[in-house]
Amino acid sequence: MQFVDYVKIYVKAGNGGRGCVSFRREKYVPRGGPNGGDGGRGGHVIIRATKEMNTLLDQRYHHEYRAERGEHGKGKNMHGKNGEDLIIPVPIGTVIKNADTGETISDLYSEGSSTIIAQGGRGGLGNTHFATPVRRIPRFAQIGEEGEEKWLVLELKLLADVGLIGLPNAGKSTLISVISSAKPKIADYPFTTLVPNLGVVKMSNFKSFVVADIPGLIEGAHKGTGLGFQFLRHVERTSILLHLIDISCLAKGEPVENFEKINRELAFYSPLLMEKHQAVAATKMDIADKKRLDSLQQYCKTKQIDFYAISAVTGQGIKGLLLYLFSKIEERRHEEGSSKNRK
Repeated sequence: MQFVDYVKIYVKAGNGGRGCVSFRREKYVPRGGPNGGDGGRGGHVIIRATKEMNTLLDQRYHHEYRAERGEHGKGKNMHGKNGEDLIIPVPIGTVIKNADTGETISDLYSEGSSTIIAQGGRGGLGNTHFATPVRRIPRFAQIGEEGEEKWLVLELKLLADVGLIGLPNAGKSTLISVISSAKPKIADYPFTTLVPNLGVVKMSNFKSFVVADIPGLIEGAHKGTGLGFQFLRHVERTSILLHLIDISCLAKGEPVENFEKINRELAFYSPLLMEKHQAVAATKMDIADKKRLDSLQQYCKTKQIDFYAISAVTGQGIKGLLLYLFSKIEERRHEEGSSKNRK
């Protein structure tokens, strides 16, 4: 399935139905009076998050949504039926923005969360409402109100506990394929991964956490260079950032320099990303260059950054890394739970 995480759509709520102009005409009732019913309300446009979807692909090919209009009022004080609400399902983690102003309208971060994005127009009042002792035969009624219409931008930000970041060919796809059931494309050339991949890591006692493999960042990603700018938004949702640094004898660039390049791109994109907990995993230990490994390890020790040396091919250090990540995630969940209880 094609991964789509950014779309622009048009929504139009239903117009309200017209009020009715009608009068009672009954035998033995010489002065019947007005009996026009009200028009029905136009349908709302509602956007709702569902776990059944994981991409905005549907919205890419169907980018115009119109809710049903309300029925017109009828005689005998019969009100028109309300228009049916139109529900647009989107993946959990979708952010809704006004396309004209860029203002965030809603953030659908949990299953079933929803928002009325466009209000249906109110139905017009029938002529019954306008009868007075002075004006006993009102020959007019209200027209229904127009439903709201607007252009929206939908952005999907993946919900994951751990975000794997690093330069192309750092070993992100290989790692996520080893620790989860995800099956990303793996090859020995840059930008093998063209979309983010999600993997569920299963721990003991039926517990788990979610890892996101963010496509390779390069210098200048915040300006749109490479693929990084396109997918940097997904890093915002993660609790922990795990930098994968290639310390093999075949890697390009110095490990410390590569680490700092990625952090600069994160800071340029959003300074808030630098507040997230970070750890470093030196990858490809099966073909490691000792000098590169030592320099990176010493740097992390000086900066007090948690450091792990791993090989996804041989399994070296993988168990220890997963236990560490899970403990940090549990700490984070406990902190968030305590914060909610205080509120």
